[in-house]
Amino acid sequence: MAKEKLDMFCYQCSQTAGGTGCTVKGVCGKEPTVARLQDNLIYAIKGISAYNYQANKLGAKDPEVDEFLTKGMYTTLTNVNFDISDLINLGLEAGEVNIKVMKMLKDAHIEHYGEPEPATVEVGAKEGPGIIVTGHDLKALEELLKQTEGKGINIYTHSEMLPAHGYNGLKKYKHLVGQLGGPWFDQKKIFSKYNVGILATSNCVLLPKDEYSDRIFTSGVAKIPGVMQIEDYNFTPLINKALELGNLEEEETTTLTTGFGLSTILSLAGKIKALVEEGKIKRFFLVGGCDSPLPKTSYYREFVEKLPKDTIVLTLACGKYRFNDLDLGDIEGIPRLIDIGQCNDSIVAIDLAIALCDLFGVELNDLPLTIVLSWMEQKAASILWSLLFLNKKDMLIGPVLPAWADDTIVKFLVENYSLTPLGEPEEDIKKILG
Repeated sequence: MAKEKLDMFCYQCSQTAGGTGCTVKGVCGKEPTVARLQDNLIYAIKGISAYNYQANKLGAKDPEVDEFLTKGMYTTLTNVNFDISDLINLGLEAGEVNIKVMKMLKDAHIEHYGEPEPATVEVGAKEGPGIIVTGHDLKALEELLKQTEGKGINIYTHSEMLPAHGYNGLKKYKHLVGQLGGPWFDQKKIFSKYNVGILATSNCVLLPKDEYSDRIFTSGVAKIPGVMQIEDYNFTPLINKALELGNLEEEETTTLTTGFGLSTILSLAGKIKALVEEGKIKRFFLVGGCDSPLPKTSYYREFVEKLPKDTIVLTLACGKYRFNDLDLGDIEGIPRLIDIGQCNDSIVAIDLAIALCDLFGVELNDLPLTIVLSWMEQKAASILWSLLFLNKKDMLIGPVLPAWADDTIVKFLVENYSLTPLGEPEEDIKKILG
């Protein structure tokens, strides 16, 4: 028999029912929807913190972001805030702050590495010793590239590090040779397959299999029991391990494209406008977010495959691995598949949407743009609230609805933002283009 879904669960203080947890209503009087909204706020704050941490590492700070993180967390304490409306507003404020922090991180990336430019990336092994870098931390990758220069070690990206190939400040290192693997959850397979050193730089690292537990290293916030932590970007132990492991054999490669920065896309604005006005581009779709191993995520590939050829697909984060190997061609020189970058590069999509509004003289919800989100973890929650803060409506979300969204919250999101769970790809496309 299926387990009944709890209305709430809270065990954060000594009042908790039976000393184990409040599951119907808080002893303090907290309603289930209040508990859910507090959970949501914590998740959004976690996402903001991830981007803030990376930006801080590059020397970028914003006291308003730090102030909100403190206020937001304080709000979730016992006996502080029982106001549903205020907690919703705090969610929207989290969305606003997340836009600030994503912009801060993006500006820091551009300041250090230049604005991304389109790049074709080889996927597959080259002959020689190697190191795979996974996570999100471009600074860690840069420091590793500096320390491995001239040592004959090939550096490969994995998962959310793919967009690094679009930055001139990183791809200038000739030993940044390509990509191995795809989304975060294939790492146990990929890291077992290739006998190379491995560096996990941020979130999305998994507990290693025995096959590679002695050759994986962590840095920054990432830590794994029994695995060496790199301190102060001193990668000597990792470099020595990579050399000790010896050479990979050359294998046949495929290619992926990435690195479409805002300037690159906006340089095509005039042509895009003309193609839209001529009816040759009917609609833009932003399809992206977190990937997950759930079977339902096959939706995104099928959705993109079935889109008409007069549509453009923008994508970002590891959700792109569901379909970024597809050859969608182009519309008179405008690629139909445009990879904007990492999940934090959602700010590029936001800036692009605003620029397109100016280009066509319309409001955001009148733009021929549909957002199809995939979500997995907390950073996706912060990005969702950023889009809600911008009052973006008619978005689709999946592969499942967030567990923190009870019937009251779902009703609010549907009635105020027309947020829609995924259906069947073909039917969803018909409704959107109908």
